[in-house]
Amino acid sequence: MHIPKYYREEDRERIIEFLKGNGFPALVSMDGGKLVATHLPVEVVGNADGSLTIYGHMSRANPQWKSFGDQEVLLIFQGAHTYISPRWYNHVNVPTWNYMNVHVYGKVRMIEGAELYSLLDELVGKHEIATGYDLESLPPDFVEKEMKGVAGFALEVTRIDAAFKLSQNRDDESYGNIIRELEARGDDTSAEVAREMRNRR
Repeated sequence: MHIPKYYREEDRERIIEFLKGNGFPALVSMDGGKLVATHLPVEVVGNADGSLTIYGHMSRANPQWKSFGDQEVLLIFQGAHTYISPRWYNHVNVPTWNYMNVHVYGKVRMIEGAELYSLLDELVGKHEIATGYDLESLPPDFVEKEMKGVAGFALEVTRIDAAFKLSQNRDDESYGNIIRELEARGDDTSAEVAREMRNRR
């Protein structure tokens, strides 16, 4: 991913927080000579040695998992993004777009058995925390049958490219104007971009 120096994010804690908050990336890999992609939920885990592992799963009916092999694959995490009008600057300029994207690369190993169950249990627990629904309350034979239809994986992260393009190259007056205009729009995405901008300056 091309990242101009103004927009490259290098704060590891901020990047990990972003990954955890945008946990439905696109997984891109090569299948023969063809690029394939699947959007899926993932869990980001920081390891004691400082490395990162990203766990996920897809349907076994999806042939992408069969192609992983030893190749490096790409996870594309996308955050809030929005149009920025040149009318908000104190000088003549052109329209642009503010966004937060992170590309994560790594090697995949397939998981099954207790490790896969633990992943699925974690995902269900996270999203059903207030409902009481969990895997342990389901018939074991039903859970076992459903797990047979799932291809679980762990991606050991080898590198990360993070681009948070948030008008860092603008002067203070224009920067403040952009935040105010975004907040005035009233939509959640613009508000999130404005909030991130306020946190940075």
